Amino acid sequence: MELPTETAGPYPGDGSNGPDVLEESGIERRDLTSSIEGGGSVTGTPMTLTMNLIDISNNNAPLTGAAVYVWHCSPQGEYSMYSDGVTGETWLRGVQVTDSNGQVSFDSLVPGYYTGRWPHIHCEVFTSIDDITDATNNVLISQIVVPEDVARAVYEQSEYNGSTRNLDRITLETDNVFSDGWDAQTPSVTGSVVDGYAVSIDVPVDPTTKSQAAAAPMPGQGGLGGEPPAGPPPDGSPGAAQASESA
Repeated sequence: MELPTETAGPYPGDGSNGPDVLEESGIERRDLTSSIEGGGSVTGTPMTLTMNLIDISNNNAPLTGAAVYVWHCSPQGEYSMYSDGVTGETWLRGVQVTDSNGQVSFDSLVPGYYTGRWPHIHCEVFTSIDDITDATNNVLISQIVVPEDVARAVYEQSEYNGSTRNLDRITLETDNVFSDGWDAQTPSVTGSVVDGYAVSIDVPVDPTTKSQAAAAPMPGQGGLGGEPPAGPPPDGSPGAAQASESA
C-alpha cells in the first residue's frame, strides 16, 4: 500500500501556490541547513533523514532514479520563502535522487513546533529530476511524523524555545493530518540530542499514478492557510503569526 497522501500545506515552495524553489539550480543537495547559493542558515539539533523508496507497481523493487523533495519548518516554526523575515531564504528545502537501493538521505535539523500541527516533515516524490520543475508531475505528496519522545527531548534546547509548551496542546489523535492514522508515516529513530538523530522511513509509492494532493491556498487567497509562522516568537509559541492546521 502506498504511503498515505497528504496535503502539501500552504508552504510547499514547489510552484503550486507561488514561490518555486524547484527552479533553483542548487536545489539538488543533501545539506539543507543553509540557503541555496549561500545566504542564511539555521541551527538546531542535527537530523539525518533517510528515505527508502519502494516501487509497489514493480513487485516492491527499489524505486531508482526518483527525485525526492523534502521541506519542513525551522526550530522556531518558520518556513523559508514564506514566513515573515525569511522570504528570501531557501533553507530546510532540498532534493535528492534515489540510488540503486531506492534510497536518499538529507542532513537537516529536527523541525520545531507551531500552533495547530503535530511536528512533521513534508515530502514530495517525482519519477525523475527532470520532472521537478512542474509540481503537477509529482506521484506522491505525504508527511512524516516527528516521534513524541524525540520532539520532547529536542524541544528542551534553547533553539526550540516555546515548543514544549505548545506541544502539550495537541496530540496525534487531534492533528488534522495524522488523526486518521500515522503508523506508516512514523519513522524509526536512533540517536540523541547530543549526537543528533538518524531518522529512517520506508516510502511505498506507485510511480505510475500522479498524486491527487495539492497545496493549500496561500494566506489571503481564501480557504485554509492562515499567516505563515514568523519571528520573533511570542511567549509560548515559535512564530509570531501561527500557521493553520493545514500546513
